[in-house]
This record gives sequence, structure tokens and C-alpha cells, in this order.
Amino acid sequence: MKDKQHIIDDIRAFNRYYTGLLGLLNNHLLDSDYSLAEARILYEIHSLQPVSASQIMSNIVIDKGYLSRVLKQFEKSGLISKQVSSEDARITLVSLTATGQTLFNKLNASSEEQIATLLNKLTGKEQQQLVGHMQAIRTLLSD
Repeated sequence: MKDKQHIIDDIRAFNRYYTGLLGLLNNHLLDSDYSLAEARILYEIHSLQPVSASQIMSNIVIDKGYLSRVLKQFEKSGLISKQVSSEDARITLVSLTATGQTLFNKLNASSEEQIATLLNKLTGKEQQQLVGHMQAIRTLLSD
């Protein structure tokens, strides 16, 4: 049986492999002008809109200052719009504009194409095994 340090080393090696495979550490994700964090923020806005910054922070555990800067840049670029919550005037909600939705759709399609390319190398059975292993990892690491 491997000792704890070898297990840690194996997990870290897999993480380096997987992030490299998907290009997650590149400055720009999926040949776009956006980082992984920015794309993830767009995803959260798309999925939950209208959404508050605090909801985004709790979903992806991101620094408040960094999120604020990204949201300001998104607003300046015309990707999001802001409105005051009808339930609580202290809360500002953000939504994607048509431009933001177009960008999200492009990034999402690129991501799906990237994964489809990886899956095309596997048989149907191997694809199911891969998904099963991923589900097992999530189950083992969940609270």
C-alpha cells in the first residue's frame, strides 16, 4: 500500500496532467481573450441570472476584490448589465447582455468541442468508465 506522501504525489501529478490536457493554466481559455476564472464567472452568471456577486463568490469561492474587478470589466465591455434587486435594494444583480450571452455561447461550444475531441479517442465503454471514475472522485471528495 502506498504511503500518504505517494498518494499526495499521485493526485498532484494527475491534477497537473488534467489541467495541462485542457489548457486550464493558459492565460486565455479556449483560444479566447478570457481566463479560466473569467469564463467560470460568465458561466455562473449565465446559469443563475440574475445573480448577486455574493452568490457567485459562494459558488466558486473567489476573492471579492477580484470578482469586483472582473464584473466592472464585464460591464465596461458590455457583457453584463446590473439592476437593483426588487427584494432588497442593497443587492445588485447581474445578468448577461446579448453580447455576453453570445460570448458565453461561443465559450461553451468551444469547451464542448474540446471535450468531444477527447471523448472521440475512447470507445463507448471507455467513455462510460471515465464518467464513472469522475463520479466516484466527486463522491469520495464530497462532504
